[in-house]
Amino acid sequence: MANMAMVDEPLYPIAILIDELKNDDIQLRLNSIRRLSTIARALGEDRTRKELIPFLSENNDDDDEVLLAMADELGGFIAHVGGVDYAHVLLPPLESLCTVEETVVRDKAVESLCKIGSQMKERDVVEWFIPLVKRLGAGEWFTARVSACGLFHIAYPSAPDLLRAELRSVYNQLCHDDMPMVRRSAALNLGKFAATVEAMYLKTDIMTFFRDLTQDDQDSVRLLAVEGCAALGKLLEPADCVANILPVIVSFSQDKSWRVRYMVANQLYELCEAVGQEPTRTDLVPAYVRLLRDNEAEVRIAAAGKVTKFCGIVSPQVAQLHILPCVKDLSTDSSQHVRAALASVIMGMAPLLGKEATIEQLLPIFLSLLKDEFPDVRLNIISKLDQVNQVIGIDLLSQSLLPAIVELAEDRHWRVRLAIIEYIPLLASQLGVDFFDDKLGALCMQWLGDQVYSIREAAANNLKRLAEEFGPEWALQHIIPQVMEKINNPHYLYRMTVLVAISLLAPVVGSEATCQTMLPVVINAAKDRVPNIKFNVAKMLQSMIPIVDSTVVEQTIRPCLLELQEDPDVDVRFFAGQALQACDQVMCA
Repeated sequence: MANMAMVDEPLYPIAILIDELKNDDIQLRLNSIRRLSTIARALGEDRTRKELIPFLSENNDDDDEVLLAMADELGGFIAHVGGVDYAHVLLPPLESLCTVEETVVRDKAVESLCKIGSQMKERDVVEWFIPLVKRLGAGEWFTARVSACGLFHIAYPSAPDLLRAELRSVYNQLCHDDMPMVRRSAALNLGKFAATVEAMYLKTDIMTFFRDLTQDDQDSVRLLAVEGCAALGKLLEPADCVANILPVIVSFSQDKSWRVRYMVANQLYELCEAVGQEPTRTDLVPAYVRLLRDNEAEVRIAAAGKVTKFCGIVSPQVAQLHILPCVKDLSTDSSQHVRAALASVIMGMAPLLGKEATIEQLLPIFLSLLKDEFPDVRLNIISKLDQVNQVIGIDLLSQSLLPAIVELAEDRHWRVRLAIIEYIPLLASQLGVDFFDDKLGALCMQWLGDQVYSIREAAANNLKRLAEEFGPEWALQHIIPQVMEKINNPHYLYRMTVLVAISLLAPVVGSEATCQTMLPVVINAAKDRVPNIKFNVAKMLQSMIPIVDSTVVEQTIRPCLLELQEDPDVDVRFFAGQALQACDQVMCA
């Protein structure tokens, strides 16, 4: 059958393809390009090489979407032209696409060229791929030269010594090109190119390119050179890295452009890893402190987000002496986004600094951030409380933070309340059952009556998780009686939440408790005046069928469902019918 399908598959002669690709309808041209692999299979490898690829090379379509699709398709076309021996025939159309104005098309063409070049035989790379790189590198239009920068790392490993020297020379010219866009591309791709260059030229030629790019007049070039710091640092010996990379990082941390300083702050952890030993990293502390105290909020945000990672690669003494004072200042920063960035990572400092420093210096900062007026700050602190608990212990944590947690449980921002609810089971397991009952039990019931649906839903799930944590007996004693009381709430939405909580708790407490305490409440709710309650009762009863005995299903659940099946509301009848089918399956099993 598969062979028949191949025979019956419509053949698209090259003439039809040409007609479609010249059609005014963009969608028709796009569909034709996306069908290139099918067309190639129909034509065969020989005709694909001699007719299809030359035609695509001469195609003058000016629609970016069509050109992007062509660049993408050609990247996977080696099999259609006869394998790697003929891969070079795919280079001309992609070379043409590397010169177009639209960036995404050029990027995709470069990506496809890299994919093809990495599969080509070494002699073919020398004969076909390297000349292409040289042509693009010397191109009249800047677009060609921009594209060339992304191809050197594919071309260089296969080149003989003389060609390698020529390629390094071409890359040097691109690093000093008149057009900033070309220099940006050279800076962006320098790390990939450097990874293929011999060690002796890495220290000389590549580092010269790098230093020139780091001193470029355009900040957009310099900030891309920052990314190269970490990549180059990993290629150099530690001593060479300290000599060549460290001064650049320090200089960049004081750059006149805030965008460059922002990039340094974002990359600092990776840069520190690149320079190696801890004493050397300590030399970067003044630079990091400058970034934490930068005038631009965006720079402080990036630096604050790395504070825990940075403290992890310097000694605790250095962190306490130099970093903690900055952290304290950032906790009251004028920018709420800076405080939020700090709050998202600061809890991770506790294990690094140890118990004493955490209690004396970090705990006051935590408490301050827990009372921040910006909800995201409070949320970020709450979500990481367990990291502090591991260091200072639950007793001290509960004394210091519990009042703040209780206050946040009633926060006016529902996302804050939601975060507290999701943290409650973990907190409960750490506090123990007695402490939980005394301090937090009432809160968990209070959330079932919240005005926000997401909070009520989370509260019901929270009760299930607590029941799993403390066991069925505890749930029967402390949760279920209070849940049952709320079934008479005058508002049907709150009654619905109680039914959801019951359905979640039933599997935890087991068959006997479900039949004795919860099933009667659900059966009674079937007489509710609101259809939404009644069809939810039908769904609840269906969920209880696997939990209870078949006699209970037959004597209690089925009669209730039969009554609901006669309800005037179509939805109630539908869900009752579904539940009755589930009953029948149980009885037949």
